[in-house]
Amino acid sequence: MPKFSIIVPVYNVEKYIKRCLDSIKMQTFKDYEVIIINDGSTDNSLEIIKDFPYNVITTENKGLSSARNLGVSKAKGDYLLFLDSDDYIEKNLLEELNNSIKDNPDIVRFQIQTVTDNNNIVKYEEEPFTIKNGEVAFPLITKYHFVELACCYAYKRSYFQKENFKFKEGTFHEDYGLIPLVIIKANKVKSISYIGYNYYQRTGSIMNNANYEKTKKKVEDLYNHYLFLVEEINKTEINSKVFKSFLANSVILKICELEKQDYKEYKKKLQEDKVYDNILTDTFSRKIKYLLLKISPKLYKMIRK
Repeated sequence: MPKFSIIVPVYNVEKYIKRCLDSIKMQTFKDYEVIIINDGSTDNSLEIIKDFPYNVITTENKGLSSARNLGVSKAKGDYLLFLDSDDYIEKNLLEELNNSIKDNPDIVRFQIQTVTDNNNIVKYEEEPFTIKNGEVAFPLITKYHFVELACCYAYKRSYFQKENFKFKEGTFHEDYGLIPLVIIKANKVKSISYIGYNYYQRTGSIMNNANYEKTKKKVEDLYNHYLFLVEEINKTEINSKVFKSFLANSVILKICELEKQDYKEYKKKLQEDKVYDNILTDTFSRKIKYLLLKISPKLYKMIRK
């Protein structure tokens, strides 16, 4: 069995997929498999993929979550990695990860940098940590620039499958809807300082699309993910104060993207579902933040800028 399974969902990325797959091919550590899920591409992506000696599964277009879930079900590696097809990895990533898994962690966090259309690179040099359980590790990871991005982690496949983790299909913000739970439920989490992932921010991507109907759908999906995660963590005995506060802050700030009437309706939902009650108020600054958010999330966001 391979050490790593790299899962690459592909949908109409003919401009980027070669760079992505080349970055895998150049890895200095070679004990890996690549599972490409061609999610119903209608451009030239499949023709480009055929030039690489990787396992390709073609399906009808069902979205990123479905492609990832299918990839996990086909994986045979000890550890899973998710690589988005417009992103790319550094050549030593797998070697660094292989050196980091000798103590058998459930999750390894590696670091990330963003790359923009004009090739500006922004590095995020986060503080690493040694093995900790998820309850202790989660507050440390919330200090990082990216928290729930699925591509920032290597996951032990046996842990991922034992817990039956799945990305919610047909939704935006699927990472937010799963990865925080994966982290906090783990017995052994570690973080390494190696910056191994290039997160490409391209115009017109899912996260950058400005269409207001999609904006409303994103808010709705994030809110439903929030409700699901709170329900799931309440089934455990984990100290979830930081977990719930992270989730609450994310969903409260997300409604700021809505226009007047939609914004008002979601402010009411936040009150009804007692979302504000999950915000930490254990320090003076957090109490002030809590009060500002409860008065007006948009006001808080404006002041924070």
